[in-house]
Amino acid sequence: MSTHVYYVPSTNIMGKGCLKEIGPYIQELKLKKALVVTDKFLVKSGIAGKLLAVLDEAGIQYALYDEVKPNPTCKNVHDGAAFLNSQGCDYLISIGGGSPQDTAKAIGIIATNGGHIKDYEGVHKSKNKSLPIVAVNTTAGTSAEVTINYVITDEERKVKMVMVDKNSIATISVNDPELMIDKPAALTAATGMDALTHAIEALVTPGAYPVTDATALAAVELIFANLARTVKNGHDIEAREQMVYAIFLGGMAFNNAGLGYVHAMAHQLGGVYDLPHGVCNAMLLPYVEEENAKHVPEKFRKIAKAIGLQVEVKSDQECADFVIESIKALSKEVGIPSKLSELGVEEVDLDLLAENSMKDACAPGNPFIPTKEEVIALFRKIL
Repeated sequence: MSTHVYYVPSTNIMGKGCLKEIGPYIQELKLKKALVVTDKFLVKSGIAGKLLAVLDEAGIQYALYDEVKPNPTCKNVHDGAAFLNSQGCDYLISIGGGSPQDTAKAIGIIATNGGHIKDYEGVHKSKNKSLPIVAVNTTAGTSAEVTINYVITDEERKVKMVMVDKNSIATISVNDPELMIDKPAALTAATGMDALTHAIEALVTPGAYPVTDATALAAVELIFANLARTVKNGHDIEAREQMVYAIFLGGMAFNNAGLGYVHAMAHQLGGVYDLPHGVCNAMLLPYVEEENAKHVPEKFRKIAKAIGLQVEVKSDQECADFVIESIKALSKEVGIPSKLSELGVEEVDLDLLAENSMKDACAPGNPFIPTKEEVIALFRKIL
């Protein structure tokens, strides 16, 4: 019998309006001064200000670092780590989507382990636990606030480095749907499809087991029921709250089961073209799963049931076809582009993209390992 280890932050605060209640949880950590990690957009839009108001009211000391880029770079990380030291901060509070969360994790690892962030590419490379992190999420998608993964772009190699590191997990995660109501429809769609990708890849990977299956299937069901609603009306707080539960469930699933080739390939598109991660995942998802279904058809029966198909009278192939078509239909409904060429991706780069996909930390989690030619063919399907 194999052993499974289940990673999740020790405290997880979620639900409408919960941001206002986090002060006492932070005070319980008995730390001196936080580095608040975020980006210019969240400061300008006033979303970061909502967190700062809570910290001010609770008398929590902090310094603000708002230089994070949409695809955070090594420079972002090391500038942040230098600022943390200069300000005498002993923990981090991240607010944002995956980019500020990933940057905070990377800064936390550098602060306690030293070296260059490139040293930690791969699986469990650090020796020491990160500084404590309070991860305040603002997007219904990446699940970065609950996972042991983070992704940093090496701007020299134009590669998204994937770090899977149990030492990087946040101490407290915060998911308040009220922070998400003003998110643009396109961002809501992209992050929601990212969450769906997490759940589906966690279901088909060989690393899946009953606990991860249960959370991933619940996430699939919630996303199909609520994502289009949140894209149509960002102020639908009930649908937003259901998406918060979906990302938490999906995050717990892939955090412990793993991901696969959708993420391996999407990371390269982000690294070379600086494209939104969720959009890349959404475009690749049906085509990669079409291939995966040939290897693990029985997994698609479970997914089809979660989406609402009466699977008892269907074959494995019919279930797989239903899942693929349902993903494509949802992508179309929420406005995901259908061709990579619309986003500036060129045929000449497919060889490099495929080469780097095969080296990605998520690649071994796929139900089958494609050849380079097969990876190029998958990219070409959506070119």
